[in-house]
Amino acid sequence: MKKCIWITCLCGFLSTPIHAETITFGIVPQQSAKKLAKLWTPINSYLSDKSGLKVQFATAQDIPTFEKRVLAGEYDLAYMNPYHYTVFNQKPGYQAIIKQKDKRIKGIVVVPQGSSVTSLNELDGMTLAFPSPAAFAASVLPRAKMAVEGINITPKYVSSHDSVYLTVSRELFPAGGGVMRTLNNTTPAVKQKLKVLWSTPGYTPHAFAVHPRLDSETVSRLQQALLQMNSDPDGQVLLKTINFKGMERAEDSDWDDVRALNITLLDHLLQD
Repeated sequence: MKKCIWITCLCGFLSTPIHAETITFGIVPQQSAKKLAKLWTPINSYLSDKSGLKVQFATAQDIPTFEKRVLAGEYDLAYMNPYHYTVFNQKPGYQAIIKQKDKRIKGIVVVPQGSSVTSLNELDGMTLAFPSPAAFAASVLPRAKMAVEGINITPKYVSSHDSVYLTVSRELFPAGGGVMRTLNNTTPAVKQKLKVLWSTPGYTPHAFAVHPRLDSETVSRLQQALLQMNSDPDGQVLLKTINFKGMERAEDSDWDDVRALNITLLDHLLQD
């Protein structure tokens, strides 16, 4: 929820109270909370500095918990996957303001580096690792593809992209789902033990979306701070840490390609 804090600023012998809004910025837990905090806390500090708002990092222990928190409106600003956005745009009404520049999100299926598997068909009858049922590119798209192809697999949900990569690298599963950005961000020791078996077509990427309770001035300040990262040297350095080329303005209709897939996994959330 939106909070307010008082900051005391000393100027000589005088102190002036400055009223500043606190914005809770929720990040979908594709990776561990520790890793996400390391990546996103400096970005939150940058956004706080440029917007004049106090932007605080938040996430959840797993994606289903994140979904519940987004549905409950616990985040003022949230970075959510494309399918999540199509759901939570309906309820409680999050509105996209930014997306990653020049990006189409693609799901991947990874296998151990030494695996003899060369096609999805060879995974028939096996148990595969996925982050969560509604992880769009890392879970929904690969499972849909295999279902269409008649490849029968048993999904095992392991809570995050990093958990998929770790368990597959240790050969606890013959394959698992992820996305290139998180694969590139995972530990080098794990990444070098994996190879990409297959990738999906590209779709509109994750949304930076605001809760409808935020007023237009606050939304504008957040949007401008995110866009400023493109041209500011400090912002550019931070973008590289999360493997972003840049930020660009987003419209709700940008996610119509995802809506056209008619995914119904989370429809039950909209019926309460």
